[in-house]
Order: sequence, then C-alpha cells, then structure tokens
Amino acid sequence: MRPWMLRSSLCLAPLLLAGCSDSYEPPRLTEKQTSELERALAGKVPGERTSCVNRESQSNLTAISNSVLLYRVSRRLVYRNDLIGSCSGLSRGDTLIIKTWGSQYCRGDQLTSADLMTGMVTGNCALGDFIPYRAPSK
Repeated sequence: MRPWMLRSSLCLAPLLLAGCSDSYEPPRLTEKQTSELERALAGKVPGERTSCVNRESQSNLTAISNSVLLYRVSRRLVYRNDLIGSCSGLSRGDTLIIKTWGSQYCRGDQLTSADLMTGMVTGNCALGDFIPYRAPSK
C-alpha cells in the first residue's frame, strides 16, 4: 500500500466507526412540526415498540419531518416511526417511495424521497421501530 493511501485510510477510520455507532440522534423537530405531532397523537396512549406492522389498505403515511413518520391505521390507532437517517425532502412535500418485502412494513425497509417535478432523488433512509398510539377504551 502506498504511504499516502495508508495515511488517508487512517484518517477516515474514526469517521467510519462513528457512523457505525449506535448513538444516532434524529434532528429536532421545529415548533410547527412538534405541534402537528402533538395534535395527531392527542388523547392516545403509547404502547410497546414493535419492529413490523401489517400494511393496511385504508391507512396512510404522513411525514411530520424528514425523520418522523406517522402511519395512521384508524382514528383509534396511529404508529409513530422515527426513521433511521433522514429523507431530506419529506418536510417540503416530496414523494415517499418505500421498498418492502411481504405484507408488512418493517424496521430497516428502505425509503427514498423524490421530487416528482424534477425526477430527482432527495433522500434515502430506513424505517425504524413502530410505536403504537391507541385511543383509550371508553
């Protein structure tokens, strides 16, 4: 190996290790995003995390920010998903493309955000764990 290659490899090693660490902290939500999230989850109680959820035909995914999605199954059940990484265009309305295998959304499923007007990919990320928020029984 050439000396300059060795030096550049040694300089990059800490960055690569930091990228693999489990200390990822998602970007903070803006005041508007926080308000929207609170409104969507108001009156609901969080449950135990799960890594997969069934894809429902009448449900929808809503981007709260570039790193937080809500998966609405019904008026009584909403899942929050904190993405692994950040899909840069979601907060400005870019389209979300999800690559799934089977009938469920699962942690690690790959997402891409794209601007349909320009055809440009604006971000890549993955689904995190799903946290269910349920309305309490009456």
